[in-house]
Amino acid sequence: MNAPDQTEHDLTGKMLIAMPGMEDPRFEYSVVLLCAHSVDGAMGLVVNKRVPDLSFDDLLGQLEIESGAGSQGVALHFGGPVEGARGFVLHSNDYPGAQGTMKINARFGMTATKDILVDIARGQGPKAALTALGYAGWGPGQLESELKQNAWLTVDGDEAIVFDADDGGKWARALRKLGIDPSMLSAGGGRA
Repeated sequence: MNAPDQTEHDLTGKMLIAMPGMEDPRFEYSVVLLCAHSVDGAMGLVVNKRVPDLSFDDLLGQLEIESGAGSQGVALHFGGPVEGARGFVLHSNDYPGAQGTMKINARFGMTATKDILVDIARGQGPKAALTALGYAGWGPGQLESELKQNAWLTVDGDEAIVFDADDGGKWARALRKLGIDPSMLSAGGGRA
């Protein structure tokens, strides 16, 4: 029997892969790592879409954090449409973090406090990290409904995909992890 705060199929730590024809353009060809999933809803970060016209150094400047060697080449991602001004860092579990660090599973953690940005800028952050503005959120039963409508496929979270710098290739790589050739999918769906 499941604990009362868990869904029958807890998807925490899984990747959601948007199916072609996703009705919400913000999630077209998206890969989302689910950071939390329970009967109360779900929260995740889109890992393959960059924030246009804003760099990590710009963000550090806005937060009055000094740029350093560790901030070079760090990209900012569109984490989702909820709370777009709020920052999140999805990272490998080698980062001890502070009280604000949430352990997702054995491979991933998420920190939403300023200290991780300081550590990344100083070159003292986690081995692998993805910075995101905003998050994707689902209310109770909403994600399960979208899964039943075939809006998403799910696969185990994969650090090699999540933290890869090639955002454009993540969607196809996630599908291939399921054994699906992306060219074989169509935007039109059907039901038997």
